[in-house]
Amino acid sequence: MLWTLLGILLFLFMLYLLFVPLDIVINVAKNQYFVRIWGLAKVALEGHETEFLRLKLNTLFTRFYFYPLRKKKKEQKKKIDKKSGKRRNIQSNLKSGLQVLKSFKVKKLLVDIDTGDCIENAKLYPAFAFLNHHVGTFQVNFDGRVNMVLHLQSRPVNIIKSFINF
Repeated sequence: MLWTLLGILLFLFMLYLLFVPLDIVINVAKNQYFVRIWGLAKVALEGHETEFLRLKLNTLFTRFYFYPLRKKKKEQKKKIDKKSGKRRNIQSNLKSGLQVLKSFKVKKLLVDIDTGDCIENAKLYPAFAFLNHHVGTFQVNFDGRVNMVLHLQSRPVNIIKSFINF
């Protein structure tokens, strides 16, 4: 009875992991850059006083900080092996990367830009007006603001399907 209950709970948790939303958010105005798995973890990229950047990992009950640009104490030199099928590997990696990108849906896209030149802004205005009706929200301003918000969402099952269909 106990093993059956544990098996059912494990199955439900694995099912939850397949269908939980995975969000990627880039917000330049608020300096928010993060990847979030709803209810489990959030990895945010943020600045630091002494380091150039750090990664903050929030899990259910704890918070961890990682510094990816720190030099490791022991740097080991890796041997580079020349492969004849290098071109094929690059093409397959590019195709699989594009398939993974296609599995994401754009939830929000906002581009608010000022180039600093009124003539350039005037040239961008018709293109942004066209894109504003079809793709997302595009704006040209003359106030010096530069803002971009991009919110992508997918589910792990869609990412796995993109690898299988490759």
